[in-house]
Amino acid sequence: MLLPRLVTCLAGCAFLLAPGSEGCGPGRGHGKRRSPRKLAPLSYKQFSPNVAEKTLGASGRYEGKITRNSERFKELTPNYNPDIIFKDEENTGADRMMTQRCKDKLNSLAISVMNLWHGVRLRVTEGWDEDGHHSEESLHYEGRSVDITTSDRDRNKYAMLARLAVEAGFDWVYYESKAHIHCSVKSDHSVAAKSGGCFPGEASVMLSSGEQKSLSNLRPGERVLTVGNDTGELIYSEVLLFLDHDLVTRTLFYTLHTESGAHISLTAAHLVFVSEGNCTEGMLPRSLRSVYASDAQIGQCVVVQTGGEGRLSRVKRVTLRTSRGAFAPLTQQGTLVVNGVLVSCYAVVEQHALAHWAFSPLRILHSWTGFTGSHQSHEGVHWYSLLLHWLGRKVLDPGSFHPLGLDQG
Repeated sequence: MLLPRLVTCLAGCAFLLAPGSEGCGPGRGHGKRRSPRKLAPLSYKQFSPNVAEKTLGASGRYEGKITRNSERFKELTPNYNPDIIFKDEENTGADRMMTQRCKDKLNSLAISVMNLWHGVRLRVTEGWDEDGHHSEESLHYEGRSVDITTSDRDRNKYAMLARLAVEAGFDWVYYESKAHIHCSVKSDHSVAAKSGGCFPGEASVMLSSGEQKSLSNLRPGERVLTVGNDTGELIYSEVLLFLDHDLVTRTLFYTLHTESGAHISLTAAHLVFVSEGNCTEGMLPRSLRSVYASDAQIGQCVVVQTGGEGRLSRVKRVTLRTSRGAFAPLTQQGTLVVNGVLVSCYAVVEQHALAHWAFSPLRILHSWTGFTGSHQSHEGVHWYSLLLHWLGRKVLDPGSFHPLGLDQG
């Protein structure tokens, strides 16, 4: 069968790759220092990458116009970087409004411009469009694109400016006009999903000692509260490692607010357990299923910690917010209670049982050797998660994955 072969393959890879895992990831390396890479300016009408802007390989699909009165307006943030000149011909500050990803890339580009051309700054001629001046489904309506020049408006610099924008990390750059360069980014939703499943650093878990501890301070080897089975019994499970450990990246989280007062924030592709049953009965049913956080609905029930047991509470509200940092602990049980709500340790694939099975080689490796192939303080995505995602995409149907999680694949 396909799935047993996948698990067998993963088990072999786990043992083959574990000894060399300390060398994974970027580092100083050895030998001669590399010469600086020469940057090639973009040609007029060239775009990078060489695909259409709103495809998965570039900035992704259009998600709908954002207005000042819409719920999504909170997804935009103003950019007051003094090293960037905003044309702001509407005199409304609209050109300063953008998504966090667009802001980060623009600020990075501003530094590159000043480093390359002394006394020259980056200039934004068009940002978020709230007046309908662009074509239908333009990413300007979502604060995901900007049109840029240099402050001296020297058109001889624009070809290199486009190249600098590519290097700064914009997801699509187009030398669109002799008068400006067009740049755009993926939505923050798809970026959040790409990193897998995580919680914000300030989210807390309960240790076996009874202490509440934030995920940013949690360490492998500590035992955290979870629900052991479908009777609602509370147990403690050892933290084996972090599937993702990121202290600085700003990440978009879905927050589920329950009638009991508990609330949990997760990235879009993370799994949470829900029931369609009668939450008022308070019993933990056997019919719990795992869903992506982005698919959780008002009216569904989630498992919350109440006294010494897990009980059901209805979701009354779902909101979006950004926070710095992203943390994804893996427990022996494959579940944990975060901010009083039971969640899966897994993401990207909607079946919790399948994900738990796929991670069994890593649990076996830990039980035999106490080793998980990572330093206690490692940063970034764990090598086994990256391996699992790569293998999964080779043998599983694309529909098995969270749709946003493939945007940057």
